[in-house]
Amino acid sequence: MVPVKYMLLIYSNPESWASLSAEQRDGLAEAHETLARELTEQGLLVSAAGLADPITTRTVQVRDETTTTTDGPYAEAKEHLAGFYLVECDNIDQAIGYAARMPDAEYVAVEVRPVMDMSGLEM
Repeated sequence: MVPVKYMLLIYSNPESWASLSAEQRDGLAEAHETLARELTEQGLLVSAAGLADPITTRTVQVRDETTTTTDGPYAEAKEHLAGFYLVECDNIDQAIGYAARMPDAEYVAVEVRPVMDMSGLEM
C-alpha cells in the first residue's frame, strides 16, 4: 500500500486561546512536541508548522485583472488556520487518529484533508 499525504489543519480562535490557563497552553505545546517526535520517529511527518497571528495575514483577490489586498483573513470567520502537520499515512483513518490526538481538537477543530498527488503535472 502506497502512503497518502494528509494535511492535518489546526484551527483556533481568539476566544478559545484566551480561555486557556498558562498550564493548559504549556500542555498543548508539550502534546504537540510529543506527537511531532512520534510522527518523526515513525517516518510519517513530512512537515509541520505553526502560523503567525491572523493580524499579520493578507488576503489577495484578483478580479477583472485587478489585484486587491486586505488585512487579515475573511472578517466573518471566527476561526483561523493556526498551523498544520503534513503526514504520510496508510489511510485516512490513521490520519484521523493522529488528528484526534492533537490537543487543538478539544478546543476548536483539526481538519484532515488528503493532499492531491500532482507529481504527473508538467511544470
